[in-house]
Amino acid sequence: MISETFMAQALRVVSRIAAVAGLAASLSACLGYEGVVNRGAVLDSRSTGQIKPGMPAQQVMATLGTPSTTSTVGGDAWYYVSQRIERQFAFMPQNITDQRVYAVYFDKSKKVQRVADYGMEDGKPIDFITRTTPTAGPEYHLLQGMLSKVSNLF
Repeated sequence: MISETFMAQALRVVSRIAAVAGLAASLSACLGYEGVVNRGAVLDSRSTGQIKPGMPAQQVMATLGTPSTTSTVGGDAWYYVSQRIERQFAFMPQNITDQRVYAVYFDKSKKVQRVADYGMEDGKPIDFITRTTPTAGPEYHLLQGMLSKVSNLF
């Protein structure tokens, strides 16, 4: 017959192994993170090189896709906005390393009049989405939350 102390010790060992396995599994999620995120319309030079003055708007859309935004007055310009951010870990603050706005300007007959490629040096960084939803209760950081859960197991 198995004694109660042996069962209690076995349960403690199993719970510690489960806690270590859970911690290892949660930390392994950080290993695949590259730290570079591209947002918006990331265009390659081959596609943008095909856009020439006189090209119809339908052909521009077939080549580059739907624009990120259009001009608010007259719709005579299409803007393809992209941004590259880097951060060490997914929960760290982001750093904008590159931002591009590829603009295609049209004449009244919807033919390409000119194109422009604006970079970070031409303007200020665009805030894509920084909204966060507040939650009830105290705000815990990632490590605080993980350590509090692990300490509750023992």
